[in-house]
Amino acid sequence: MIAVSLLLLITILAIGIPVGASLVILALALAGIYSPFPLVKAIGETSWGASSDVIVVAVPMFILMGELMLRSGVAERMYDAMAKWFSWLPGGLMHSNIGACAMFAATSGSSAATAATISTVSLPQMKKHGYNVSLFTGSLAAGGTLGILIPPSINMVVYGVLTSTSIPQLYLAGFIPGFLLAALFMLTIMIACLIKPEWGGRRIEVSWAERFRCLPDLIPPLVLFLIVIGSIYAGWATPTEAASLGVVATLALAAINRRLNMRVLLLAFEGTMRSTAMIMLIFVGAFFLNFVLSAIGLSREITNLITALKLSPLETMIAIVIFYLVLGCFMETMAMMITTVPIIVPIIIAMGYDPVWFGIIIIILVEIAMITPPVGVNLYIVQGIRREGSLNQVTIGALPFVITLLVMIAVLIGFPDLAMWLPNMWKASL
Repeated sequence: MIAVSLLLLITILAIGIPVGASLVILALALAGIYSPFPLVKAIGETSWGASSDVIVVAVPMFILMGELMLRSGVAERMYDAMAKWFSWLPGGLMHSNIGACAMFAATSGSSAATAATISTVSLPQMKKHGYNVSLFTGSLAAGGTLGILIPPSINMVVYGVLTSTSIPQLYLAGFIPGFLLAALFMLTIMIACLIKPEWGGRRIEVSWAERFRCLPDLIPPLVLFLIVIGSIYAGWATPTEAASLGVVATLALAAINRRLNMRVLLLAFEGTMRSTAMIMLIFVGAFFLNFVLSAIGLSREITNLITALKLSPLETMIAIVIFYLVLGCFMETMAMMITTVPIIVPIIIAMGYDPVWFGIIIIILVEIAMITPPVGVNLYIVQGIRREGSLNQVTIGALPFVITLLVMIAVLIGFPDLAMWLPNMWKASL
């Protein structure tokens, strides 16, 4: 069953069928081959159950927040302020790429939206200041991945729904690893520019007076972050309600900046609908596939197979990391997450690991998949906005950050309290 399933999936994806449709076709094929019951009758109920969960409504809300921030000019002013504060570091604007991605991530919840937004405002500066193309574009692709680790995060919402894990706890678990990873990305850039100073471009001379004058441009993203995250932990709102509050606050900011008009709204709505439709098609297809896998007993067989290997918890974790590293090269990240998490998490819990902690590990593995070829979506986003040169330049520039992400996984395995300290503190206070 495992061999046939993998062969069918590879064949369907190789033909070029969209990922969401591929998952439904695979589910129907497996049901037809292995199930004595007509599982196809369950597709309607399964699809409705997957898409009607109120928590899932947070997904389009977070996407809309990011779209409105981009269209209203908030992101551009935020990047300019970051550029002035980080201009003194070796690597200059590349540190601004990471810092701006981290701050935008704290409001958007989407890796693709983060990479696209910051790339749009930063790439024009690359040639102007003589930066190394590969490292600069690689920093944008890698920085964009922070969009799903620093809360709020769409992928954490999906993981929480799939595993019945507390989303507020997942958000708390992502804080320290998220900002630590941003710091490690900046350290990677600094080391590279100290080894090769010419990669760091021409330094922008900025006075301290200019730096302090631009501080108000950093306030709007912080306000949005406090509204969304603060309302959740104050007990005033669920994640879905908090996302909706964030949209209202973003609309207010756009109005204050005099950028709220029909054109901005239409562009933001169109971008939101495109992204939401893609995610939900994958979401529904993967839920139906998971239903079929459970019904024909494949999920149970995979669990039994791994258990029979009698690996230690650490060996099991290393095997899972390798599995995701390989799978992430060939499968779209949301589909990879939705199809594998329901199978892997029970194994992880049986090994004694905390599902909240493992959620952060999964998110980092998804981040790696986003910047590894041939399917790494952030590589294509940055190259698509750049519109010149080759994709290989972006790919090569992202490789040092892949190593940094692997180091982050090793750190979390060795020191799990980095992720679990805030959730444990919050649970103790309840």
